[in-house]
Amino acid sequence: NSVVTMADTGNDPLSIPFPRMRWVAMAWLLVWGTSYARVWGWANFLHLCDLAVILTCVGLWQGSRMLISTQAVSSILPALFWDADFAWRLFSGKHLIGGTEYMWDVRFPVGVRLLSLFHVVWPVLLIWALARMKYDRRALHLQTAFAVVVLALSRSLQPEANLNFAWRDPFL
Repeated sequence: NSVVTMADTGNDPLSIPFPRMRWVAMAWLLVWGTSYARVWGWANFLHLCDLAVILTCVGLWQGSRMLISTQAVSSILPALFWDADFAWRLFSGKHLIGGTEYMWDVRFPVGVRLLSLFHVVWPVLLIWALARMKYDRRALHLQTAFAVVVLALSRSLQPEANLNFAWRDPFL
């Protein structure tokens, strides 16, 4: 159950689990990360979903089963909730859960809002990557520890922003 990386594969491009997808992941990080930083600011990268995008892309780049597994543990279900809220708002005009209000906020550039549609393909990408690499059983423990640290940072660095709902529950 060790982490598979390029170093483990001898840097042979044919033995890397995602030889093409790794380049797509890096291109995505460049476009998405630059756009998000410019519009939302650097604190936005304290959102667990945004950190998970970064770690997913690094996991694809390195062929790291551990990184892919940790992000699958924490991201598939929340991304599906995001998708449900977005679709509900798109078709009914009302939010089902909340969390996608910014997608209809004209104060933000439409191109950057459209980049948030990564939530739609992300669960499929993670499941596909897990199917190719297999789940690393250590992922739940590592992701739990990571989330605790991020939530503590979210609570202390920008309490007014309620990043990751660290101060106020989104449902109640």
